[in-house]
Amino acid sequence: MPWLQIKARITDAEAPQMEQLFQSVGAVSVTLLDAEDEPVFQLDPDSTPLWQQTLLCALFEENTDPDAVIATLIAGSRLLESDLLTEKIADQDWERAWMSDFKPMRFGERLWVCPSWSEPPEPDAVNIMLDPGLAFGSGTHPTTALCLAWLDSQQLVNKSVIDYGCGSGILAIAAALLGAGRVVAVDNDPQAVTASSNNRDMNGISADLMTVHLPGEPHEPADVVVANILSGPLADLTPVLAGLTRPGGKLILSGVLADQTEALMASYEPFFTMQPPVIQDEWVRIEGTRLTTGG
Repeated sequence: MPWLQIKARITDAEAPQMEQLFQSVGAVSVTLLDAEDEPVFQLDPDSTPLWQQTLLCALFEENTDPDAVIATLIAGSRLLESDLLTEKIADQDWERAWMSDFKPMRFGERLWVCPSWSEPPEPDAVNIMLDPGLAFGSGTHPTTALCLAWLDSQQLVNKSVIDYGCGSGILAIAAALLGAGRVVAVDNDPQAVTASSNNRDMNGISADLMTVHLPGEPHEPADVVVANILSGPLADLTPVLAGLTRPGGKLILSGVLADQTEALMASYEPFFTMQPPVIQDEWVRIEGTRLTTGG
């Protein structure tokens, strides 16, 4: 049967109240979506982070009176009629509709990221099989795309790589499939460690080649260190990431907005020769080469 859908743009702080309000007026389902393509990072394993700008989508049965529902929503919240979008949508297989939103994506010349239910468009390419999940990082955000494109452009055969703040493990998996000889994935979220391990196994990568860890374990400096986190933590991690990068090795930083770039680069300049940043949709990738002396 067709459904009545009502959408509202809310903040993350409003989400619990709004979800309860929509359910109280008859919503049979309430879904919270990213309203502005904003990455979220789960720092607390017991929390479910939301986007600061969240899109609430509620489904109601076909015979629901939209005017009555909207009047109740306005009376019970700060929402105005102009904040609410109503539309009739046809019934469908919702699981397959959700799956259809995720298509294989190409990065650079060799690298594809494919959901597990999709056939790789180029079977002979380097294909990462990865399903969307709680641990952030499926390639859809510019920060991840910038890092994947850089990895694809490098000659990684037999090189050592550390992915610091690995999330889903997508960057570590890409490095392993591109020929790296040793890959270490590190994250402070136990759920990310689990997700990275599961995704490694899904892609047929051995635990000897790619290891996954919580922070705190010692690791040999690597030829390449990739950290796709956020500007604040990246600044705090300057001495850690510098210590993990061998002299002459490469450091790639992302999760950084354009207006945060200058300060972050200044933090790393005592340890690295920095390249001009690469920008995509206001997000930045920073590349540095570890100095052989000093730092």
